[in-house]
Amino acid sequence: MGVRALVTSCRYHHSTVLSVMLIFSVFKTLTDQTVTVELKNDLSITGVLKSVDQFLNIRLDNITVSDAARHPHMMAVKNCFIRGSVVRYVSLPAEHVDTQLLEDATRREAANQVKR
Repeated sequence: MGVRALVTSCRYHHSTVLSVMLIFSVFKTLTDQTVTVELKNDLSITGVLKSVDQFLNIRLDNITVSDAARHPHMMAVKNCFIRGSVVRYVSLPAEHVDTQLLEDATRREAANQVKR
């Protein structure tokens, strides 16, 4: 299925800002790749990632929804803008994500947290 990135709303302090910037950097490298975004209202949208901003707002093109019967109003929609605060998960294509780089960055951040 790919790499699944958890996006949560947290209190903003130093480590959270660094975590968001790390996720933002990964998403920026995935422009023009197909991703699946699961929203907090259980709607899953698959589409081509066109842009993401520092608030993790996402713009998708050529979208499809996973459960068209529950969300028939989405059938006519081809492009969408998703506010970052309503995102639960983003499924990313594993072959386009440098997991070693992410693991190293996560370890560095964890080590910095221990030092504080």
